[in-house]
Amino acid sequence: MNAPTLRWHLPTFAAWQCASGAMSDRERLGLPDRFHQTDLQHAVEAATTLLSGMPADLLLALLADGSVPLAERIAAGNFLALAGDPRLDPLRPVMTDIPGGPVWIGLEAGAIDAMTAGLSHLGIDRGWIAKEAPRHCLTLAPYRMARYPVTNGEYRHFLRDTGHPEIPSSWAFRRYPVERANHPVYTVSANAADAYAAWLSVQTGRGFRLPTEAEWEYAAAGPLGLEYPWGADFKPNLANTAECGLLDTSPVGVFIGGESPFGLSDMGGNVEEYVADAYAPYPGGDHVNDHLVQIHGTYRIARGGGFSRFADLARTRRRHGHNPRSATYTMGFRLAESVAP
Repeated sequence: MNAPTLRWHLPTFAAWQCASGAMSDRERLGLPDRFHQTDLQHAVEAATTLLSGMPADLLLALLADGSVPLAERIAAGNFLALAGDPRLDPLRPVMTDIPGGPVWIGLEAGAIDAMTAGLSHLGIDRGWIAKEAPRHCLTLAPYRMARYPVTNGEYRHFLRDTGHPEIPSSWAFRRYPVERANHPVYTVSANAADAYAAWLSVQTGRGFRLPTEAEWEYAAAGPLGLEYPWGADFKPNLANTAECGLLDTSPVGVFIGGESPFGLSDMGGNVEEYVADAYAPYPGGDHVNDHLVQIHGTYRIARGGGFSRFADLARTRRRHGHNPRSATYTMGFRLAESVAP
């Protein structure tokens, strides 16, 4: 099952702003004036035809095989959404033990300017990076983190059981997207994410919740404090960000090789993930000019990249949140679990 070599490219950041409505001079930026597909979109389309009718057990094997081309893994996962993905059980999410103890999080203050310069091609503001400083040590109790973000299928189970009123706006016409059952749910609020965790705790008798910001970063970066969940350098074939060219959610766990040091999937991309904490400067930090605080007041922190966002959000230290003025935010969530002493 061979697929053509993919070329990982997208228009410039300015062109992306234009395409998303932030700018309007398409011709000046060289954007196509008609329908266009990226290499990865073409390859997934071809792989969908190739894998049609394949049994679920073979689809699952393809999805988990890192030697299989990414487009075929995505197509296999999409078929599993319809067949029933055996990796997912709404009442038994796959959890990974994370050890407690002293951990270091955040960015050295002296690295802010260099990091900003290194990401300047993405239109990064220095103040966005300054929120990550200073690097500091804190102590975590042992905890568990979910291997995958919460999916559409799992969220549907919650809605049907509780009658909770918040239907994701990404569900067109309020219709449950059965063909994306194993894709992460997104366009939900932090309050809905909290309600989901509380519901699952009651259903199971376990201590499910959203992770703290420190827990999320440590689970993504590991003991070595990696820049990205997989290592020091950004690689567009290891995370579902705008650079990979899919420009849509993907089945959880298909970006083999992009897992965090603890084996957690999709921490660098797919959907942005709310954590339990509202934004506040780190101890010793000075971020009074934070733009989201100025515009919207206190907001819930999110971590991790998303399919519509660029590589800077895939960094393990990146602190951000939902900006309701932008249509490109893809807010989902991942569960943590408290461990009884």
